[in-house]
Amino acid sequence: MTTKAFVLLTAAIAFGSVSGYAQDGGWPAYGGAPGGGHYGTSAQIDRGNVARLRPAWTHRTGDLARYQAGARAASYEVTPIYANETLYACSTFNRIIAIDPGTGNETWSFDPHAGLVSDPPQATICRGVAYWQAGDPAPGAPCQKRVFKGDRMGRMFAVDADTGMACVDFGAGGVVDLTRPEAGGTGRIVMTSPPAVVGDVLVIGGSVGDNIAADSPDGVIRALDVRSGALIWRIVTVPPELSAATGGADVWPPFSIDVDRNMAFIATGSPSVDVYGAGRTADIPYANAVLAIDAATGAVKWHRQIVRHDLFDYDLPDQPHLVDIVRDGVAIPAVVQITKMGTVFVFHRDTGAPLFPIEDRPVPASDVPGEAAAPTQPIPLKPAPFSAQTLDPEQIFGLTPWDRGKCRETLAQFRYEGPFTPPSERGSLIFPSPGGGGNWGGAAYDPARNRLIVKAQNFAFTAKLIPVPEAERRNDPNARAAPGTMSRYMEGTPYRIQGTRWLSPFGVPCNPPPWGELAAIDLASGEFVWRRTVGQVPFGPFKLLKSPAAWGSPVIGGPIVTAGGLVFMAATTDPVFRAYDIDTGVELWAAELPAPGMSVPMTYVHRGRQYVVIAAGGSILADTPLGDWLTAFALPE
Repeated sequence: MTTKAFVLLTAAIAFGSVSGYAQDGGWPAYGGAPGGGHYGTSAQIDRGNVARLRPAWTHRTGDLARYQAGARAASYEVTPIYANETLYACSTFNRIIAIDPGTGNETWSFDPHAGLVSDPPQATICRGVAYWQAGDPAPGAPCQKRVFKGDRMGRMFAVDADTGMACVDFGAGGVVDLTRPEAGGTGRIVMTSPPAVVGDVLVIGGSVGDNIAADSPDGVIRALDVRSGALIWRIVTVPPELSAATGGADVWPPFSIDVDRNMAFIATGSPSVDVYGAGRTADIPYANAVLAIDAATGAVKWHRQIVRHDLFDYDLPDQPHLVDIVRDGVAIPAVVQITKMGTVFVFHRDTGAPLFPIEDRPVPASDVPGEAAAPTQPIPLKPAPFSAQTLDPEQIFGLTPWDRGKCRETLAQFRYEGPFTPPSERGSLIFPSPGGGGNWGGAAYDPARNRLIVKAQNFAFTAKLIPVPEAERRNDPNARAAPGTMSRYMEGTPYRIQGTRWLSPFGVPCNPPPWGELAAIDLASGEFVWRRTVGQVPFGPFKLLKSPAAWGSPVIGGPIVTAGGLVFMAATTDPVFRAYDIDTGVELWAAELPAPGMSVPMTYVHRGRQYVVIAAGGSILADTPLGDWLTAFALPE
């Protein structure tokens, strides 16, 4: 460790930054700790020995066979947690699974469709579960340790962490239906990310779906009692006077807990519908915002809106990371929020004051009848954007002069006026795309180096609003779009949205590479320490070749950082798990996976041995092969 790193780490410990992490090498929450950060405290695996990592065990959920038998597929994106000397994970068909951390064998599994819930299971994304244990356990009583998981029907389940049996005192026999009024519901929600635990309170978000209906269910943030499931408080993110006209402003990524302050930090999404806002021109301050919430009362202590009147599907995509930034030897409690626009916002955790300057910049106006795009958007001056921001017509990409020319032809057809170009009836290019820039799981923080590690993808997306005659507006309102596209009538609007990636006739992006990157940012200065391309795209006839490394790959998922000076990340469309030197970005290790690992890894120490775990499940969004593998790597014994 360098002298500078030692000083930073010493200051961080003194001011409590590292105290929020699991000092025993655990991983008790989705982000590694309640406050996020994706940081593993064990240094057993380090830069000197990482090349010796080998597979230790593999667990399979069995879901891949169900997909092949005709069931609807979903991406396997879970990040397990390590608590109670057990790994806890979830499957795409709604099972909660307890796994032996040393062997990968299932200890127990809970399937609500085997008795607690009668409707047949449908595949959906599950990124993780939450864990709680009683501070004053009753001797011999069940459910003194609990695992919580939500599903795609708006139900929250609680099970005994030791046995996998339903906690019957929670809600109705172990389940709370969050769509019901007594549970604070405004309609059906889908829970892909885990809830969070703070004390004896379970904080819950949920998604309502993109571009389906103007008057979708309103976004709700709520807290339940971890034992009874009773509603403690709720926040509706849409103002009451707009509830009949719009909805959304939901919470689909994970969120973070400051245990010492008893606060929840939550990132919200777009009002509905995402790409057309003529019916929601009034302010919705809790949409596309970071909210700092008192976990005891539900009072919003402060909020900062990051996208105004969102027309771009620019939900905040990653959990807010609670870190202590060290400046001149002083630790400042901060909240770090990455965006789909490829920007990083850093706020003081107590006040919401920006820790780097932010300026309002003019953005293009909408030409859609009745629409009123926000005239300005807030842009941080530091750090600089971590993804590409503009498209240069002279740098349009193609494999040949012919397909490059076709890309230029389509560019001439679309409206494009730089960042925040709104959708149009002509068709617009949205760049960065609604997939990012930054997306879920996209950042990690190293407290020893005061450094943010963030991934980026560089893609353009097309968005065209197609007028639909009133007589045709009810036809197939919820048609499922093909991977990488969105095309459906948006109920309650005069339009169908047609959107897709901007690709050449050969299926490669028209915007120039690199298409996937990884970068390190010093959060004291806001300057980049290094950046590099990541991944290679399956390419050529039958996708048997790999693209040049300089092109990079689309990235879904994200990195973790360890005390051993390593960054671990898969996330790319090629099925490879990699480790990088956190000081230089140099790749130090790589291992083939059975499917792309488009998820967020985790690490833990069990019985003296450090493991690094990644879900290899591919992605329906990236149209990759899918899988149901959870693979652990460790040093040879």
